[in-house]
Amino acid sequence: MSDRHISQHFETLAIHAGNTADPLTGAVVPPIYQVSTYKQDGVGGLRGGYEYSRSANPTRTALEENLAALEGGRRGLAFASGLAAEDCLLRTLLSPGDHVVIPNDAYGGTFRLFAKVVARWGVEWSVADTSDPAAVRAAVTPKTKVIWVETPSNPLLGITDIAAVAQVARDAGARLVVDNTFATPYLQQPLALGADIVVHSLTKYMGGHSDVVGGALVTADAGLGEELAFHQNAMGAVAGPFDSWLVLRGTKTLSVRMDRHSENAAKVADMLTRHARVSSVLYPGLPEHPGHEVAAKQMKSFGGMVSFRVEGGEEAAVEVCDRARIFTLGESLGGVESLIEHPGRMTHASVAGSALEVPGDLVRLSVGIENAEDLLEDLQQALG
Repeated sequence: MSDRHISQHFETLAIHAGNTADPLTGAVVPPIYQVSTYKQDGVGGLRGGYEYSRSANPTRTALEENLAALEGGRRGLAFASGLAAEDCLLRTLLSPGDHVVIPNDAYGGTFRLFAKVVARWGVEWSVADTSDPAAVRAAVTPKTKVIWVETPSNPLLGITDIAAVAQVARDAGARLVVDNTFATPYLQQPLALGADIVVHSLTKYMGGHSDVVGGALVTADAGLGEELAFHQNAMGAVAGPFDSWLVLRGTKTLSVRMDRHSENAAKVADMLTRHARVSSVLYPGLPEHPGHEVAAKQMKSFGGMVSFRVEGGEEAAVEVCDRARIFTLGESLGGVESLIEHPGRMTHASVAGSALEVPGDLVRLSVGIENAEDLLEDLQQALG
């Protein structure tokens, strides 16, 4: 029986899918196969299909089976980073002359990949407000092959109706890609809502402990999965065995961590809405958020990311970042510890001067799983 069918409950799949006990020792945690090559039983006689660890590695296989199960897909692939996964995906799906619709609020590294790398080999792109399906439809051209979505988005926490944009993609004969990094498969299932491919930075919530860099692609289309696997092997940016093992460890506790992240973030967002130095709070769990109803429909909860704008402009926002103590000033997100950053000068500096430029007074929080009262007190003192 496939691990995928042990249970339909997420928490059970997270612990058991891909995590088969070691047949030699009975170890309940899959070993780290820190190996580059494998002894063959005669020329072409592969044991379990393994010949060289760029092509496949047992620890990476365990993670890929786990990821596929958690996202409800048929094929999962683990990469050296989230951007490595995106690069493989784009080079698999696109050819010179093709067109992509990207969101007007996207991770700076994703924008840089499109604007500075993919565009150089003849792929065109245009920007749309993906929270408005009509705007996405208007941005589609006869050459559109991919519609790219982040929901919740980074760093403005915008929400896209995945099912509605999936219909736009189907009508256009395009693939819908959903970056599910902020939500994770515990809170949101894009494939079940009509997406073709899910992309993750495993560095974030999936790993969960700020100690690994990785990326992933998951698809429900077995044929597309084979195409992606071919390109992954041809280009080689695979997740190493130890990194795979670390993420596999992280996914086991994903559900309990995301529950706590979401609980703490809701308390932080509520406090910020009432603070005199905060001009606006961006969190989909707030009823006044423009995407709240869609988020409530397609998400289990609202996640651990909160952004807010500070009265006094950019320098005031930078000052808040510098004064935080429990919230560590740093890039990335999704770890058990709380982080604070200034997107305009840090994670999203690459979008300055573009249609994706973020406000200078914006602060982004990755709310961790510490005691909520400590987090609230830290933000209050940082705001002054």
